[in-house]
Amino acid sequence: MTANDAYLDRLVDEAALRAYLTAELGPVDEFEVAHHGEGHSNETLFVRWGDRDLVMRRPPAGETAESAHDVLREHRVISALRDTAVPVPPAVLACEDTSVVGGEFYLMDRLAGDVIRDREPERFATPEGRRRVSEELIDTLAAIHTLDYEAVGLSDLGRPEGFTERQVERWGKQFDWAYETTRADREVSHVDEIGAWLAANVPDSYEHTLVHGDFKLDNVMFAPGTPPDIEAVMDWEMGTLGDPLRDIGWLLVYWDPDPLSERLMPSFLDREGYLSREELLARYERQSGVEVSDPTFYLVLGLYMLAAVGEMFYARYLAGDSSDDLYPEMEALVPAVCRRAKALVDGDRTV
Repeated sequence: MTANDAYLDRLVDEAALRAYLTAELGPVDEFEVAHHGEGHSNETLFVRWGDRDLVMRRPPAGETAESAHDVLREHRVISALRDTAVPVPPAVLACEDTSVVGGEFYLMDRLAGDVIRDREPERFATPEGRRRVSEELIDTLAAIHTLDYEAVGLSDLGRPEGFTERQVERWGKQFDWAYETTRADREVSHVDEIGAWLAANVPDSYEHTLVHGDFKLDNVMFAPGTPPDIEAVMDWEMGTLGDPLRDIGWLLVYWDPDPLSERLMPSFLDREGYLSREELLARYERQSGVEVSDPTFYLVLGLYMLAAVGEMFYARYLAGDSSDDLYPEMEALVPAVCRRAKALVDGDRTV
């Protein structure tokens, strides 16, 4: 048995899952489960159920930080957004019974298309195609932020008042949770200084909108064919109501022509056609009506979040709770992220 096979066994009891799906969807002859290793947070598994191709989302194996990996929140959001201007995968069912696979999970229909991570699809590799990829991405974020969330039944998804202040506190706690495990392995500098700067510089007011929470290029799927057209926005585990510029800061961390990690971030955004950060923000303002006067606070917040996420990854690696070969790289990446955030805090706007 390989390490990946052993980890798959920790993610799903195939006999228990088959019995559950038979009761919920009806019996079939063909049943297969495979682990999709591209994501780095919640686990994604492909399920073949008769003639249906499904996707399962469940938390990772092992201990996780409090409030992380809320897959049933994902299911609720994509169910509510199904008939809106925000494209999402069709939800199939959700299961709160952790005895079935060892954690809560939900299933959605598997869609055909491309998720752009480490390389651009050849059919988009022109200046016009790259520009349209950029425009589709930022226009879809504007559609999320201008959605009438009350009309689709999501008015209780979060508490927009005080959202940004709580984000600073939450991600500091997430980092601290992981650092209890990782601090013996190596030191990470500047975290407390960055957190203190963020707490002191939270904007006085901000818009209240639906927030995706993890919006970036590899969390959308582009439909087959040209021109580029987004088929679905995925990974809604942190969807909530709050400050839309929180999504902007996170997107800017990943939309970087000088990426901190080519494993996490696109390495091709300096090619002709891709919009610059400034062009993305200008188009976002036009499409959403939300002003972005100075994104520095939100970019620092995005880097602070990335440091916390990376440290949680590293803690899971040290605890033996993941087979993801990206996680060991967090030993060096998290300190590098904090150095970049500290440079921004200190007034360097070239990073």
